[in-house]
Amino acid sequence: MIAKLKGVVDSIYDDNCIIDVGGVGYLVFASAKTLLRLSKNQSATLLIETIVREDNISLFGFADPLEKEWFNTLTKVQGVGAKVALSILSALSPLQLSQAVSAQDKNSFARASGVGPKLAARLVTELKGKIVTAPIGDISLSDIQQHQEETHNILTISDAHSSVVIEDVISALMNLGYQRLEAYQAASKVCAQNEGKALSELIRLSLKEFITKD
Repeated sequence: MIAKLKGVVDSIYDDNCIIDVGGVGYLVFASAKTLLRLSKNQSATLLIETIVREDNISLFGFADPLEKEWFNTLTKVQGVGAKVALSILSALSPLQLSQAVSAQDKNSFARASGVGPKLAARLVTELKGKIVTAPIGDISLSDIQQHQEETHNILTISDAHSSVVIEDVISALMNLGYQRLEAYQAASKVCAQNEGKALSELIRLSLKEFITKD
């Protein structure tokens, strides 16, 4: 079972690459985000998920250990095969996936090729409450600290305010024309930092987040 490849990037295609390891070329399927981090004729190290079927053995590569863990998590959802999982990972980063799941944002998943409305709904339902982390041996200290901070921010939201209050803020922002995920990002930040404030004030502060970005 191949778990990691370290070699020279021979070729890069739309959904895969060839990694030359000691003169042997390995065909590795990867997300657009991983492929963008590779350069032809440059050295590269990819974490590998090997999938064995009756008719073939396929290698799936990841530059980011969290991306690899999300791949394994996504493929556990009914109707999500390896290629669809890569499509989702091409559309959403690990952080964006965590946010989309927390926000129950079906539209973000539907951006991925091969994900229709029914599958998008199943994804947010089955992934709800899941926190994806990478094995300690595969991730650097900086990655661990970043992921812990992201996870803490999501958990703090549920502790600081009831889901009803957060949903009310998100709903108000969506009624003003904002997309659910961006509404969730603004509302979650404001709610976590302003526990106990009135709904109208939370909405005002959330709108201020968009003005600050602009």
